[in-house]
Amino acid sequence: MEFKRKEKTASGIPTSSLPDIVFMLLIFFMVSTVLREYQGLSVILPSAEKIEKLETKRHVSYVWIAKDGRISIDDKILEMSNVRNIIYEKRKNDPQLTVSLRADKGSNMGLITDFHQELREADALKINYSSKTEA
Repeated sequence: MEFKRKEKTASGIPTSSLPDIVFMLLIFFMVSTVLREYQGLSVILPSAEKIEKLETKRHVSYVWIAKDGRISIDDKILEMSNVRNIIYEKRKNDPQLTVSLRADKGSNMGLITDFHQELREADALKINYSSKTEA
């Protein structure tokens, strides 16, 4: 007596709808992702005739100085006495650090001079002054 062999059914995962699922996930993540930008303080930048953009934003620490005397470094409001320590730690972690200063055009020049002194004490000598182009 001979037995008939049963044919094995192919057990596989159907991949016909896989591209649809991948594209739906891609669109979902593109729509739901939030790219964070530094907000800082609300300042009115001074205008300049000729400006140059920073080559890279990789080694940049953003500093905002408002006309009321508030100082914000990377979205944290600080006192002038803390600036030296914060910038020194940033400079120690990233020796190529450039400080991008965004000071309000109505801010007190004495405050900016004091800020420069704190940067000198922290050995942060690469400074970029942000401005807007004249219209």
